[in-house]
Amino acid sequence: MLNAKTTPKTATMLVSTGHIAGCKGYLQDLRSADIWVAIIISPILGVVMGQERWICVEKCRRLEVRDFTEEQEALVVKSWNSMKKNAGELGLKFFLRIFEIAPSAKKLFSFLRDSDVPLEQNPKLKPHALSVFAMTCEAAVNLRKAGRVTVRESNLIDLGATHFKYGVVDEHFEVTKYALLETIKEAVPDMWSPEMKSAWAEAYDQLVGAIKREMKPPQTS
Repeated sequence: MLNAKTTPKTATMLVSTGHIAGCKGYLQDLRSADIWVAIIISPILGVVMGQERWICVEKCRRLEVRDFTEEQEALVVKSWNSMKKNAGELGLKFFLRIFEIAPSAKKLFSFLRDSDVPLEQNPKLKPHALSVFAMTCEAAVNLRKAGRVTVRESNLIDLGATHFKYGVVDEHFEVTKYALLETIKEAVPDMWSPEMKSAWAEAYDQLVGAIKREMKPPQTS
């Protein structure tokens, strides 16, 4: 995930090495081209204008809660049932893909920040990656039945507060979305289809929308 300290040089490097260019086709499928502008142009403009923060596309911060169809539910349930037994390995692949696209994201995790151990050998990364991957997948599986976004072993208020604390913005969510869809695609290649991609993308968008609504400064008494 790209962070607030990404410089024009770093952004250019990501483009030239293909890390971001590889996402371009995917990002062009999004509902608004503003996300692509936010990922490549906003950090550069922000630094040029003397700002140290990413310029967020405000209208993308509010995602509507939409219906999740029976067909979409069937697709995510079918694929999750196939992936569940390998969730630990897939969760690790998911996070390694994020760090491949945006190495600076490692700084967001205290157990990675000062570690010299290779990522795949870090004893704390795999459990964390499994927890996040499973939470995301189970939120998708339960979305239609629950009629709302639900998360296990946590709650949306805590997730929103944590994401706010670490300065997570739209660009982070979009890189994570790309990594998630690529991980699922590689896990269930025989099942993968445009319809399955759309179903997982919709479920992820609704989870992110719910988290964003709870991303608020802590209230002081």
